[in-house]
Amino acid sequence: MRPLIFVDTGAWLALIDRDDGHYAEARAIYRALLEQHRGFCTTNLVIAKTYNLVRRRIGHEAAMQFLTAIRSSTRLTLVYSDASLEREGERILKRYADQDFSFVDAVSFALMKRQGMLQAFAFDKHFFIAGFELLTA
Repeated sequence: MRPLIFVDTGAWLALIDRDDGHYAEARAIYRALLEQHRGFCTTNLVIAKTYNLVRRRIGHEAAMQFLTAIRSSTRLTLVYSDASLEREGERILKRYADQDFSFVDAVSFALMKRQGMLQAFAFDKHFFIAGFELLTA
């Protein structure tokens, strides 16, 4: 079985917001991943961040539709952050003190390393800096 693709906030947002600068690229990447029957993974922290951004940019209804889609997805593995994952995220933040990684980014990197995920559906250079492959259209 092929490793899961980690999906970051920027990708979720670009898939939803037609005014996002990455909208067309995100849709193309997503279509290609679906055709390849790839599975996805994200964290509750990413979902929370995405919900807040969608709510501010597009509105409550779109944000609620996002949550409904996440809950009903059969291709998405949703991982809930725990103390161990967050401690590893903190170690990553210390190791990359020269970078402006967010806590959500660091926990995402920790999960990806823990589960052997190499690819991220993201538009955030931080994933590349942390050693992961960013998917492109």
